[in-house]
Amino acid sequence: MVVQAYILIQTDVGKASQVAKAIAQVKGVTLSEDVTGPYDVIVRAEARNVDDLGKLVVAKLQSIEGITRTLTCPVVHI
Repeated sequence: MVVQAYILIQTDVGKASQVAKAIAQVKGVTLSEDVTGPYDVIVRAEARNVDDLGKLVVAKLQSIEGITRTLTCPVVHI
């Protein structure tokens, strides 16, 4: 089973493109786009389980320079 999530990211002013490019290189990220609106970057990621997804977000994504806030939205199939 694969756990998927969308991660909404706010960045420092002017850093969205740079952050999106850096995130696209992280293993487990399947999509990284800089956008306009209340968030600056939208990411789609996947992992083997919820624990691995949490580690991906906390250890790999949140450590990227320019990120000020993340919001993780797991995908739920009903």
